Amino acid sequence: MKLDPILAKAVRFARKKNYDQAIKTLEPEANRYYGSFTYYYLLGLSYLYSHIFGMALTYFRLAYDQKMRDPSTLLGLAALYLNHGDTDKAVDLYLEIQSIEESNRIAKKALKIIRKHPGPDNISSWIDTGSISSIFPPFPKVGISRKNLVLYIITAMAVLLVASGIALKMGFISLSGKQPGRRTLPVEIALAQEERNSPVQTGGSYRYVLTRSQVLDEYSEALKLFADYRDDAARVRLNKIIESNAADPVKNRARLLISFMVTPGFDTLKDRFSYSDVIRDPFIYRDCHIIWRGMATNLVVEQNSTSFDFLVGYDTRRTMEGIVQVDYDFAIPVNPERPLEILGRIIPISSDRELKIVIQGIALNQTGLLEQK
Repeated sequence: MKLDPILAKAVRFARKKNYDQAIKTLEPEANRYYGSFTYYYLLGLSYLYSHIFGMALTYFRLAYDQKMRDPSTLLGLAALYLNHGDTDKAVDLYLEIQSIEESNRIAKKALKIIRKHPGPDNISSWIDTGSISSIFPPFPKVGISRKNLVLYIITAMAVLLVASGIALKMGFISLSGKQPGRRTLPVEIALAQEERNSPVQTGGSYRYVLTRSQVLDEYSEALKLFADYRDDAARVRLNKIIESNAADPVKNRARLLISFMVTPGFDTLKDRFSYSDVIRDPFIYRDCHIIWRGMATNLVVEQNSTSFDFLVGYDTRRTMEGIVQVDYDFAIPVNPERPLEILGRIIPISSDRELKIVIQGIALNQTGLLEQK
């Protein structure tokens, strides 16, 4: 994060835990930094560490309006929701962070804490210990000398080489690309006896209405699929539970199981969902991954994003299954005259007239070989 002298001064105060002085440095500059994501974020973060949560929420929301997919901003909002007792919303945000930045250590730590302290009373007791600041996003570093930068790079490379050697030796990394056996199920995702005894709730309006046995069967099947590395097939089952009349503790277990899932690649996605299946019931496929072939039209490539309308199934130029918007949060070259294959995540959109989907792009494959298949 590049900072001008005023913002850098505020960060120096904050990194010395002088949050009041950081706020006093930033607050008078509101007109100067009107519409600035960095200003809103740093001021929100200063209020967060000062435990002035109302003002922190105000400025994090302003930062969110500028950059909706910034992981640090989402971390701040998630911590505020968790502090307010809205664990479900916090979990949703931590999962969104992991979908953007899979290796985000703070989101991973926060989800582990939520698993360890299930239920409002337990998480409230943990918050009362004052430990919540451990899952706040950190303040950015103001700068680093060239000498320290070189030392940092050398150290990081050495650590990476050592870690890679250990991982290979212990079998965590497979050079052949094959996954070793069945995945071990984390103990945290097992349903407790009270959750098995009362897996559904009465009253309310739900997209799916399931019986007691159906909820338990869906969850059991999701566990089996997850153990077989079939994350997206498992996610379909879990989405059905989350959108149903299943009891909230069961839904929370489903969300926690989702937090263990990983983003696939072209060569690791096991279950393929067709466009016709997805468009028939988009919400059951929320955040599932797809690989579809087709053609791009209405292409827009900017410095940090790429978007286009994707003609699904039109790679053969004979039939078209449908049209869906595809958005990448990075620039990527696309030739609209040639077929392409996309890997992306399904995002359902509900409107007054119809259910639609948008695809959040992850990767793209466009080679001459596609034209021959």
